[in-house]
Amino acid sequence: MIEVTKLNDTKILINPLVMEIVEETPDTVITFTTGRKIIVKESRQEIKNLVKSYGKEIFADK
Repeated sequence: MIEVTKLNDTKILINPLVMEIVEETPDTVITFTTGRKIIVKESRQEIKNLVKSYGKEIFADK
């Protein structure tokens, strides 16, 4: 799971494996495979970095 911040400053954990699209419009919108969308404070690049770190953690355990 990766931690992101919603616009109301609520921190939430999301599963990056179900993320489909991350776009800046200019807010960062994450679209999930379910069709649900959330807007977060982190930039697209920050989300990318979080997902990369998550992947490294997951595959380091194997």
